[in-house]
Amino acid sequence: MRIGFDVSQTGSTSKAGCGFYAQSLIACLIKKTQLLYQIVILPSFGDFYFDEQFQNQANSKVEGHLELGPTHANVKEAGQFWNSAALESSLPNLDIIHSNNFWCPLGISKAKLIYTLYDLGFLENPQSWTTEVNRIGCFEGAFRASLEADWIVAISDFSKNHFLRLFPYFPAERIQIIYPCTRFDNFLIETPIPERFQGLERQSFWLTVGTIEPRKNQRMLLKAYSTFIGLGGKPFPLVFAGGMGWMMEDFVQEIKQLGLSNFVIRLGYVSDKELRWLYQNCLANLYPSHFEGFGLPILEGMQFGAPTISSNTTSMPEVAGLAAILLDPNGPDQWAKSMLRIATDPILRESLGSAALERSRKFSWQKSAQELTELYEKALLSPKRSTLS
Repeated sequence: MRIGFDVSQTGSTSKAGCGFYAQSLIACLIKKTQLLYQIVILPSFGDFYFDEQFQNQANSKVEGHLELGPTHANVKEAGQFWNSAALESSLPNLDIIHSNNFWCPLGISKAKLIYTLYDLGFLENPQSWTTEVNRIGCFEGAFRASLEADWIVAISDFSKNHFLRLFPYFPAERIQIIYPCTRFDNFLIETPIPERFQGLERQSFWLTVGTIEPRKNQRMLLKAYSTFIGLGGKPFPLVFAGGMGWMMEDFVQEIKQLGLSNFVIRLGYVSDKELRWLYQNCLANLYPSHFEGFGLPILEGMQFGAPTISSNTTSMPEVAGLAAILLDPNGPDQWAKSMLRIATDPILRESLGSAALERSRKFSWQKSAQELTELYEKALLSPKRSTLS
């Protein structure tokens, strides 16, 4: 079997959840299918996402049963290739084409087209949560997939059901849920404190991980933290780990207006080593997002035994189960009171940490890779969706 696998979002040093999902899946596939499949990596895929730097590095990543697919010098060249009417004949004789970056090709008549569905958050609260360019690009990919994909890989049951509500004509039996896991291992091995964290004390800071953007709801968390201090909570630092995203130009000013400048630490994008230490040593992992297709930082923190407070919406209860405190993302007072409980009750912290570890064991990349290879086999033996009556 020859599989064309979209790796276009895996090259960036500041990649987000989509890139980590594709990167981890392809790594497991390479180990699992070394003698069975020929994997053609596609560093360029469509015209919506393009990493010029990764194009230049892609050739050095190809070895063994891997093969390098088409590369392009710029997004215009990539767009011309992937939108060509003769696209399939220009690709290297593939049995499976697997899209992982929201974009979806058209006119694939022979290979089985598999589309990874992360979330449809770009359709929720569109004026406040995202940009018009991102909304249009993501919707076009999802809409194309609803018409063209032979199978869809959804990263949560929530994402699957949301997709079917919006595109009810897609056959539900052709959507497979394959959960993400994390790129970390050896969870219980203690990580030395990174150089730039020397001022942080173990078990004495709150952690929230994710790109700073409206959907992630960091503004509400600032209000909750301010209320926590007002309730008499010890002002442990509130640490933000994640780069600055869109539509948050006033975030620093808001920190100042709430009088929190001396208590909030913005680390920006952190390395895996740094993030590992943060998860291992935080007082609690806080995830106040409004909307997620999965919510990877919840699981990442749980794998390190971090007590967790998460939003109770969309996919997040599906990830956290009963191992976290689940709260309304629009209720800063609830968040403040729960933070106060965790800060003052070591027995609760220990209980939440133990529950988090146990819950995290339900997810593994090995299991996900096995489910994906089974889907590839099923897709290969199934008729194209376009031939179904």
